[in-house]
Amino acid sequence: MDKRTLTGFILMALVLVGFTWYSQPSEEQIRAAQEADSIAAVQRAEAQRIAEEQAKAQAESAQAAALDSASILFDAAQGTEQLITLENDLLSLVINTHGGVVETATIKNYNDQQHEPVRLITPDDAQMSLALAAKNENIVTSDLYFEVVSADSQTATLRLPVASGSLDIEYRLHSDAYMVDMVVKANGISGLFAPSMRTLDIVWTDRARQLEKGFDFEQRYACIRYHEADGDTDNLSETADKQKDVDEPLDWVAFKNQFFSAVLISQQEFTHAHLNSQLYEKGQGYLKNYEAQLQTAFDPTGAQPTQLQMYFGPNDFHTLKAHNKLSSNPDRDLELEDLVYLGWPIVRWINRWFIIYLFDWLKGFGLHMGLVLLLLTIIVKALVYPATKKSYLASARMRVLKPKIDQLNAKYPKQEDAMKKQQEMMQLYSQYGVSPMGGCLPMLIQAPIWIALFNFVPNAIELRGQSFLWADDLSAYDDVIRWGKDVWLIGDHLSIFCVLFCVMQIANTWISMKQQQNAVMSPEQEQSMKMMKWMMYLMPLMFFFMFNTYSSGLNYYYFLSGFTSILIMWFLRKTTDDNKLLAQLEAYKAKNANNPKKTSGMAARLEALQKMAAEQQRQQQQQKK
Repeated sequence: MDKRTLTGFILMALVLVGFTWYSQPSEEQIRAAQEADSIAAVQRAEAQRIAEEQAKAQAESAQAAALDSASILFDAAQGTEQLITLENDLLSLVINTHGGVVETATIKNYNDQQHEPVRLITPDDAQMSLALAAKNENIVTSDLYFEVVSADSQTATLRLPVASGSLDIEYRLHSDAYMVDMVVKANGISGLFAPSMRTLDIVWTDRARQLEKGFDFEQRYACIRYHEADGDTDNLSETADKQKDVDEPLDWVAFKNQFFSAVLISQQEFTHAHLNSQLYEKGQGYLKNYEAQLQTAFDPTGAQPTQLQMYFGPNDFHTLKAHNKLSSNPDRDLELEDLVYLGWPIVRWINRWFIIYLFDWLKGFGLHMGLVLLLLTIIVKALVYPATKKSYLASARMRVLKPKIDQLNAKYPKQEDAMKKQQEMMQLYSQYGVSPMGGCLPMLIQAPIWIALFNFVPNAIELRGQSFLWADDLSAYDDVIRWGKDVWLIGDHLSIFCVLFCVMQIANTWISMKQQQNAVMSPEQEQSMKMMKWMMYLMPLMFFFMFNTYSSGLNYYYFLSGFTSILIMWFLRKTTDDNKLLAQLEAYKAKNANNPKKTSGMAARLEALQKMAAEQQRQQQQQKK
């Protein structure tokens, strides 16, 4: 390429670049173009929306046209929805004539996190459909329009025109209650069904919205719960996606949140129940997606109406128990109070017959809930104090006998003499009237109470919204310290009550381990105790990761419980004289020297096992010889 050609290419490139720069739009032109594009985008979106609405209207018109005058649902397939409100001082219900079922339930005397009355179900989240299998076509109420026969503030009668007859639904809201009756009755339509048709199908779905502050904690206590006709109550898993076919007849099915439930009840029982519960991820505003497919009895002649009831209200033990009396069948106990989970049988009995009544008694004085929990802790500790003292004295007796046990350890230093040492040790315990297991049973008696409070406090709706110290809600975690982003195992906050509880656990562990240093132990036991020591110190760390998202009321109670335990142990240690205790043991030994007490209980079983092991060891040694 010669010089002139190269110069020509360079000039052409410069002209092209200059023209491009000269012809580019100004900033005002760019903004105008962007605004035009935005307007065009809005216009396109609006045109698309109108087209979709027109297509939907055409589809509905086509569907209505397809239902000619010969269809049993011709009149019901067309109509205009109306909203009917039933309300009392506690509950407000909205019934939509399109579908004929309750689409909104608002609990008036409880507020959500936005300080608005709790809306337990909403049209966007909950749907219910009743279905009947006629000879030629199915009747599905969610697609049909009911007519209003009558309505007032607490009752409403809706009518679905079907051929020359109708399907009626009557609603009656009880005064001063969270219960509404729902009666489904056929009128003049028996000829539309096969003679064997005797069931009404119900499909009920709901997305359980997050109503409380702590998502993880609330989701843990939300589930589908159901009551079998034979009296047992069960639920689907709270922590995993779960679906189940229930073969047993059911009295009711509940879509349960932590503190509120929507319950569907049948007087004639539900059969062939299919239940499904799916978890939502955190941040979506929902806890779980519920679905229940049920069947109940239906009489096409209308002689026996299908009697249903719905409860929309709080999971309050006494409120639920009172609503059992509003059952359509007074001879049957619905046991709605089982919606408040109180633990396994022995724990449930403690909560049911002791903790609840003690809590109600303290609450009746009008005290703040923080003080109620404090007094509850003190009373419980006072009641178990005799068992605590017995456990401590058993450990103290073992402690004062330590010099004598040390002599046995020195007498039998070899491993092969361990069995002889154990036998003499058990004989020593028997002489002094001491049981090595004496401190265990009293502690086991206290464990069910500890577990009972673990189940009671998170389900006590009385703590909901109650502030105390730095906690703004005792039913949720306290989050004065928070950082707004989830951290693995911790979350997005630090619960101060949880930290105090864990610190108190460490203090209790340290005190307990200090006492064990002076306790009677064999070398083998001392070795295992070293491992146990580290495990005991790790427990509070595990509790922190577990309880940081738990309710501040529960952490506050456990903190108080640990603190009072330290005070009790300090008092017992100060009031126990080891010299006097040893003198009592020596007196016991002298008194029973000529009349040795027969070993019984756990000590006797341990001694028998040791003798058996010693005999087996002796036989093995003889075989070797």
